[in-house]
Formats: sequence, structure tokens, C-alpha cells
Amino acid sequence: MALIGLGVSGGIGAYKAVESARGLQQAGHEVVAIMTASAHQLVGRVTFEAITQRRVITDQFEPGANADIEHIALASDMAALVVAPATANIIGKLALGIADDFLTSRYLATRAPVIIAPAMNTNMFEHEAVVENLAKLRGRGVHIVGPGEGYLACGWIGKGRLAEPADVVAATDAIVRPDATLTGRRLLVTAGPTYEDLDPVRYLGNRSSGRMGLAIAGEARRRGADVVLVLGPCTLEPPRGVEVVRVRSAAEMHAAVMTHASGTDVVVMAAAVADYTVAGGAEPQKIKKRTGDGALTLTLTRTDDILADLGRWRADRARPVLVGFAAETEDLLASAAGKLESKRVDLIVANDVSRPDGGFEVETNVAVLIDAHGATELPLQSKTELAGVILGRIADRLASTDTAALA
Repeated sequence: MALIGLGVSGGIGAYKAVESARGLQQAGHEVVAIMTASAHQLVGRVTFEAITQRRVITDQFEPGANADIEHIALASDMAALVVAPATANIIGKLALGIADDFLTSRYLATRAPVIIAPAMNTNMFEHEAVVENLAKLRGRGVHIVGPGEGYLACGWIGKGRLAEPADVVAATDAIVRPDATLTGRRLLVTAGPTYEDLDPVRYLGNRSSGRMGLAIAGEARRRGADVVLVLGPCTLEPPRGVEVVRVRSAAEMHAAVMTHASGTDVVVMAAAVADYTVAGGAEPQKIKKRTGDGALTLTLTRTDDILADLGRWRADRARPVLVGFAAETEDLLASAAGKLESKRVDLIVANDVSRPDGGFEVETNVAVLIDAHGATELPLQSKTELAGVILGRIADRLASTDTAALA
């Protein structure tokens, strides 16, 4: 049983939060309601107190509320913070880090998973400000339970209606209940780009943000795995509880991967590793601007193919399971299938990085999983959600090799 903080903001769907509270209880969780001032205009606190058997938290300056530093104590005890409904106003506050009431303070203080269910008018939901704020929250790992379509309180028909309580409960339950499918497993994950230095000032790089690899490392850790994360230059914070090995160049990533691969159950190569580096290495001094026509010729040489080297090193053994990524702009399936065979790996995650809503520098991705049994096309989803799908496939592969080993 987990303690869930249920944030209720001032949307007309606030009455549904009562059903969400009941559903969470029926799923075996304890619930404490946290209401904004606007929420009180739509539903009474007595209703939540009767259902949860807990005092509803509303005002962080209420007399006696801070006797045990309640806002920090609750943030430490919660297994998840759920905000349903989440209005455009509360979404904006969370995205910008504004903490002007108990609920927004909880968001900043907690390190538990956060789930929000947006609810608002269709035009508001599609407004650029709301879209950007939701993207920021997704990038921080906040789980979004998307709104439904239908009749809205304003009389419009469209997208923006609060998700059904059963969907909010299911999403929360899936996140807070321990997923032990990777307990006892050791995973090596690579993430981010590599930088190939030209001189002390310049480098060759790529647009990888590291989000996909970080999502995989974080989700693997949540499922009980011991995770080593080999991380290229990246401004994002790595997930907690993983061992981080920082690298810069393709050569450094190759050395780190080959050092840590032994004894692992799975290697996931989600990093965007440079295919070429400067022949002879970086210049010791800044390359000066050329005179005349200004042309500068660089000689590049191939970097070592980490995934191919892993395939050769593993040979015919079942472990570690090898997973590669194929970031392509054309001939996606053919290129990915070729990598699956030539590099002797078990699974390729192929994605078209020319899409504006997938690939580099965005919080969403759309992919095709390719293994010996064929291709599985996946819909557009957050990188966190895609990480769960990939790790589900990996867990199935590990289970099948375990069974084969016992046969």
C-alpha cells in the first residue's frame, strides 16, 4: 500500500477527483487530498475527508499545519503526487517552478513520481503556452494522463475533458507498484552524443539530447535493475540510483562500454555515437582562420563501431542481450534490419529522426522494434513510455533465455 497525494485544482472536473480518490483506495492505496483555493469553489473538502479519513491540506499557512513541517513530511512520505484535474494555471506553475500554495510547493519538494491529468477548454489545451509547459513537464519525467474528447463544460465538443478516474487510477497504480521484472539484472545503457574535438575550441557533434537513453536507464532502475549509465556530454540530470560513467568522445565511450560489458545481462546502446573523428586527433591550438579562399580541409577517420564490437565479443552466447538504435532519415526499415544482422544484435530500435515530433531534442518518439521475428511499429509516445515498451521486450527476451538455459 502506498500513500498518494491527490492534488485537486480548480477545474470543473474537480468532482471526478472524488472518484479518483475512491479508486486509488480500492487499488489498495492511502490517499491525502491537497486542494487549491479555486478547487474549493467546485467541491467541498468534507467530501474528501469523509472518503480518505485524512485531513484535507489546503493552506500551508494554516495554524498548526506546520507543527511537523507537514509540507516536507508529506513530500517525503508520498509514493506519488497526482494532480487531477490539472488546469492550465496549475500546469503553468509547475512548469515554471512557482510555489505559491501547498500543492505547488509539494511538487517542488517531492522526489516521488508525478502524474498530472490536464483538463480545460480545447483552445486552451492547444494553446502554445500550454503545449510548451506540458513539454517541459514531460522532459522532467512527469507522467501525463491525456484528456479525453467529448462535451466540455463550456459547451464545446473537443479535446480537453478530464481523463476518466479509472484511467487516472490505472496510470498511477502502474507507476507506484513495484515492477520487479528486472530485479537482479545488470544493465549497461549508453546515452547522449559524443563530441569529437577539432581543437581546444571546436568539436564535431550531433543533436542528441540523451533523453531516450536516460529514460531507459531510469525505467530499468525502477524495475529493479542495477544500471551502469555511460553518458556522453549532456545537460540533463541522470536518474537517481544509477552508476554514471561520464565520457566525451567515441573512443572514450567504446573503452567504457567494453570495460563494463562483462557480467551484464543487457547492453542498450541508445547513445548517438559519432561515426567519424578527426584523423590524427585534435589540434593542440585553436585552428586559425585561413586566408585566401578561406577553405579548410579536414581529414576524418572512422571510429570503432561499439555495437558491432559487442556483437563479435559476445559471439554465440545468449548474454548479454544486445539492443541497438538506428536513427535514420530514409530507408528506415531496410537500414535497421541490416544493422540487426550485420552487428549480430537481438533488437534494433529504429526511429526516423527527420520527424519533428520524434528523434533528437524532443520529449516524444516514434519507433519500430525489429528483431528476428519481424518488425513492430509503435505509435508516437513519450520517451519514458517508449522506454517501458523497450524494457518490456528486453524482460521477455531475458525470460526466454532463462527458460532455454534450464531446458
